Amino acid sequence: MNARSFARIAPAVALACHLFAGVTLAQPAPSAASVATAREVVEVKGGSAMFDPVIVNIIEQTKGALLQTNPQLAKDLNDVGTQLRNEFAPRRDELLAQTAKLYAARFSEQELKEMATFYKSPLGKKMIVQEPLVLDEAFNYVQQWAPRVGEEVMSRFRAEMKKKGHNL
Repeated sequence: MNARSFARIAPAVALACHLFAGVTLAQPAPSAASVATAREVVEVKGGSAMFDPVIVNIIEQTKGALLQTNPQLAKDLNDVGTQLRNEFAPRRDELLAQTAKLYAARFSEQELKEMATFYKSPLGKKMIVQEPLVLDEAFNYVQQWAPRVGEEVMSRFRAEMKKKGHNL
């Protein structure tokens, strides 16, 4: 997977990892109403579109692996890849359903209703549009910031270790 491909699916992968992290089997099952409301929240936040790149990436990675060992089959593999995108598109519903269950396990039905109301409001709609842009800009900043701070940390390690008689 190249950096551009990862950049396209990174938000979805991050969300999926975040949502699936820390869920234990000991939690009581949320009510059907809570799950339905949670699904509404996920959908209004763009969950359907968010998970599409995950499915596409799985297909493209598999196709890419097959192309490496069978480059002469490129046209047929591309055709099958297109077919599989259509065939597997409904599997996105599995991701939506699981994400809804995870939200419902962490928020009360009332909280989910309030979230749905918020995300349908003008401010909520703006947040849905602007938040990914803010997160992209923050991620880009962190990529530039981390190496600078890393150099400072290395300098401090060296200085402190020198005080202890070690030259690093």
